[in-house]
Amino acid sequence: MSDQPARWTRATVYPDMWTDPEDDPRNSEGTSPDGELATLDDFLSGYRMTLRMKCEGLDAEQLARRSVPPSTMSLLGLVRHLAEVERDWRNWITDGDPLPKLYGRRDADFEDAAADPAVVDAAYADLEREQAATDTALAGHPDLGERVGRDGIAVGS
Repeated sequence: MSDQPARWTRATVYPDMWTDPEDDPRNSEGTSPDGELATLDDFLSGYRMTLRMKCEGLDAEQLARRSVPPSTMSLLGLVRHLAEVERDWRNWITDGDPLPKLYGRRDADFEDAAADPAVVDAAYADLEREQAATDTALAGHPDLGERVGRDGIAVGS
């Protein structure tokens, strides 16, 4: 029997990491992106991919499992929360009326993250739709310092 605890990671070469660097699709060789917008797009892509990788292969119950009770934190709640964050950001930079919250009341994104395949599918669809809308909005503002919206907030804030 080993003194080392069993690890949940698939990493083999680097057991202190959750994925081997050689298998990590976020790793890229070569030069970094040119310009602020390309850098932001690259940054968002990496963070979005990290969430997808963490959730990959998990069923509805695993995604909805709370990290440490009484916390409402779960991966499914995080997927829902990040869809809400994408929408909130776009609301800040718009002159028009803000879009309503996706999940209603405060913290419903976490509290209502139920272990139901339909809830999981809806959460991923919401996230994909909101991320695409954010990408479209960003593409329309190549100057991230541009001040827009009702409050004159910088696009890159």
